[in-house]
Amino acid sequence: MSLIFIFILGSMIGSFLNVIIYRMPRNIDFIFKSSHCIECKEKIPFYFNIPIIGYLILRGRCSKCKKPFSIKYPFVELLTGLAFILISERFPIFSMPLEFIIFSSVFCVLLCIFFIDLEFYIIPNSLNLYLLAVFILKSILYEPLEFWLSGGFIGFFFPFLITWLYSVIRGQVGLGMGDVKLYGVLGIFLGPLGITQNIFLSCFLGALIGGSLIAIKKLDRNTPIPFGPFIVLVAVFQIYFPQFFKKYLVLF
Repeated sequence: MSLIFIFILGSMIGSFLNVIIYRMPRNIDFIFKSSHCIECKEKIPFYFNIPIIGYLILRGRCSKCKKPFSIKYPFVELLTGLAFILISERFPIFSMPLEFIIFSSVFCVLLCIFFIDLEFYIIPNSLNLYLLAVFILKSILYEPLEFWLSGGFIGFFFPFLITWLYSVIRGQVGLGMGDVKLYGVLGIFLGPLGITQNIFLSCFLGALIGGSLIAIKKLDRNTPIPFGPFIVLVAVFQIYFPQFFKKYLVLF
């Protein structure tokens, strides 16, 4: 029963994450404004807002204008529900509530960064600031000063230096500052070794996928590629599957 409760809790929060993912980059209020169809503006009744089930009942379409809803909505709800279950296995919600809240909220923010950057090529400062606050608080309580300070320093200044040199030499922007800031805040949590691994692995992953898309002519060399999703993917393995990461993904 506890797993069912945790899944329902996660999927409900996932439903709210969908609102943030859609509205935050568009500067639309995501707290007080009710859910509605983005095409006809019809208000969505609460009984159709039930995570996953509402999408299935509506068959993925608005009840009024029949515009299809993105499959991303139930996917985010399902993914968040499953993630909450996995996090609760490591940090039981009733016996370790603080740890559960920290790690589940960090996952939610990383998920928002993934989808927002994927569509809009931006990482909102508010999301990076939340991670900064959480990681500093946790690091102060559990890690030595030199661990998180050096990690944050390497995470921010190394990518910043590289992208600055790239802009000077090529006259083009390499990494966006949102990516640089994300590296910096992750460095506080991951430490100097962890953030160095993230930088190299995310760059490798980005080059591999970007190069493959160029090779099959889905992209050309001048098409910008959102880099935040690659940083997030590596960070998720580092934070939530540390043993798997250490065993299979440490290449550098």
